[in-house]
Amino acid sequence: MTRAHEFEQVRPLLFSIAYRILGSVEDAEDAVQETWLRYANSETEPVSVQAYLSRVVTRVAIDVLRSARVRREAYIGEWFPEPLLDDPYDDPERSAELADSVSMTALLMLERLSPLERAVFVLRDVFAFEFAEIAAAVGRSEAACRQLAVRARRHMNEGRPRFEADRREREELAGRFFDAIREGDVAALREVLAADVQAVGDGGGKAPVFGRVIAGVDNVARLFSAMVPALLAIGGTIEAREVNGQPGAIFRDRDGKVINALSLDVYDGRIQTIRTVVNPDKLRHVGPVADVWRVNRDARRARRATT
Repeated sequence: MTRAHEFEQVRPLLFSIAYRILGSVEDAEDAVQETWLRYANSETEPVSVQAYLSRVVTRVAIDVLRSARVRREAYIGEWFPEPLLDDPYDDPERSAELADSVSMTALLMLERLSPLERAVFVLRDVFAFEFAEIAAAVGRSEAACRQLAVRARRHMNEGRPRFEADRREREELAGRFFDAIREGDVAALREVLAADVQAVGDGGGKAPVFGRVIAGVDNVARLFSAMVPALLAIGGTIEAREVNGQPGAIFRDRDGKVINALSLDVYDGRIQTIRTVVNPDKLRHVGPVADVWRVNRDARRARRATT
């Protein structure tokens, strides 16, 4: 078996590790490519190719994360991870951990951790690596890694919602939400939104988003009941699908180009948070990106024409 073939077999796992550490599809792909280059040019013949490559991609991702955090401190507005539509790695025995760890909520909680805590948590709690493997990956002793895991787990548990919804409940609420926003039905929206629901957008200064966090069931219901019918009136479409393992949708313009990716957090029988990624730099991996400024302008005109 060639090194290229060995690498391709492990690539899905490497990407999944890197994405959870970095919260960026583009950076994760770059980390995987760098891992391949190092492997291809190395004279090392590892006993376990998967363990070796996982160690390399973790080290690369930690280095990238440290530099990325400097950029994120200067980011304009809210910062969200790049939306992930499909996780290439699948492990039936870890399906629950894999799905939970890729949600927007989990990735934002991971942002609170140090790069080492984040890497240790991902390797241990998500992918069930042994501490000996983790120690080799992050360059710390096993004892130190155990301490890092405890601290990371404590921070993550502090931020988790108390009442989580099962998959069927999430899908049912999401379906009702998308039906209501298509129809501009404020009353139907109020039935699926939490009283303190929040709508938050990430435009990075490169696309129009809400100028602030929109909070409260009335404000959020009015926003979506006005905004979405206007988009549909100018030929826009809503493609319901999972975004980061949660109910969501891709919004497209009349030419099928991507406007934004939206994800829903559902807890305790209601939609608690609506996150929208509009920054075009974070959407290019999804498909050709729309001119969001033009779409926003045309939708406003359509809305004025009907009032």
